[in-house]
Amino acid sequence: MTTHNNLINGSWTPGKTTSPNTNPSDLSDVIGQYAQGDASDVDAAVAAATAAFPAWSVSGIQARHDALDKIGNEILARKEELGDLLAREEGKTRPEAIGEVARAGQIFKFFAGECLRLAGESLPSVRPGIGVEITREPIGVVGLITPWNFPIAIPAWKIAPALAFGNCVVIKPADLVPGSAWALADIIHRSGIPAGVFNLVMGRGRIIGDALVQHPDVAAISFTGSVGVGRGIAEACVKSGKKVQLEMGGKNPQVVLDDADLAQAVELSAQSCFYSTGQRCTASSRLIVTDKIYPAFVQAMQERMAKIKVGDARAAGTDIGPVVSQAQLEQDLSYVEIAKAEGAVLATGGSRIACHTGSGKEGFFMQPALLVDSTPQMRINREEVFGPVASVIRVQDYEEALAVANDTAFGLSAGIATTSLKYASHFKRHAQAGMVMVNLPTAGVDYHVPFGGRKGSSYGPREQGRYAQEFYTTVKTAYTLA
Repeated sequence: MTTHNNLINGSWTPGKTTSPNTNPSDLSDVIGQYAQGDASDVDAAVAAATAAFPAWSVSGIQARHDALDKIGNEILARKEELGDLLAREEGKTRPEAIGEVARAGQIFKFFAGECLRLAGESLPSVRPGIGVEITREPIGVVGLITPWNFPIAIPAWKIAPALAFGNCVVIKPADLVPGSAWALADIIHRSGIPAGVFNLVMGRGRIIGDALVQHPDVAAISFTGSVGVGRGIAEACVKSGKKVQLEMGGKNPQVVLDDADLAQAVELSAQSCFYSTGQRCTASSRLIVTDKIYPAFVQAMQERMAKIKVGDARAAGTDIGPVVSQAQLEQDLSYVEIAKAEGAVLATGGSRIACHTGSGKEGFFMQPALLVDSTPQMRINREEVFGPVASVIRVQDYEEALAVANDTAFGLSAGIATTSLKYASHFKRHAQAGMVMVNLPTAGVDYHVPFGGRKGSSYGPREQGRYAQEFYTTVKTAYTLA
């Protein structure tokens, strides 16, 4: 079986041990063995990045553009192959996985262009005879810690801007899904970027992640993952003076008003709640439905969910693949039981199932769950489940729907289904979320615009698009006497 090593200072370096990468659609299928590093590997990677930074930070923008464009081109050329790998290791359906890979390629090509678009300002001073220049410079060695649910897109949207703006990188991908990150690292390694500029260290978060966060030569940390881990990283970074960017949890509301197009509302809700197995930080897990449309909506949702095919992520016709791991499956199922114990009614789904493909192969499959007659204070409506589990809350009118939507510690994405321009406009302004969707699924964002939320969902500058420069650069103001 192939062993995939860490990439440190331009060389593939064995870890202290290895760990198997297992297919959640078929637990007998081991994709490969992947290196498990330790703190000494982080030290070596950071040292390599530190040594490479002085030259890379002032390298020509054309060379950076060419390298990132080359990376993007190879990703796009191999999107079906890489998409198959992604579906195999994470459980996202093959079409979704191919789409994610394509997005990663587009991200690199976008930031190849940003290498050439980095702008500054030239202003007169209030003092005669003095000029002022405002420019942006790279911040140094950046530690990137990425999650398992988007194993190539999220690494791409952190790596690409970091490199575009002249930083050096040490990345720790999620331990559950190292394959896509390793494949991306291999492409970057062959792009012509100098040794040490980009480094990959795989392993446990408590070992590799902690070593990155605590390392004195790491200037900044960008993290996507759980709220608890994110808060610990923020505290450590503040203490050491590191720049920090966090994308964490969500408990995203999808409001459905009485005047909504029922078929449209049901379809966008099904897409938001259950596709990608509900394992998206932008997924809707709270369906907030006004009184008159509530009965018809619940019935139509049950009918729509009955058509969802759960099975092998790489099989044709599969709508929803497996949950990523045994631990995640147990968490998802436990929240269904918690909701029922608190008084919610399980309308459909909510149990572990065998693979629908008839293969007989064991995987982490779960029938999507719809809980009705829930109330805002139930745990199912307060805590992030991160699986194919949605609850429905009945409200009287738009005003109550907005209040319930905002009654959460999170604020990443929020959606509304309505034919009223008045309510759509009001919701866009007053929903306490970083991203708002009108008559669209809450999960689904573009690569060229900012991504991020409010409250407990995000901390620090936005990711993606031109707003990425806020994190990956520092501003310098220079005065010159004429």
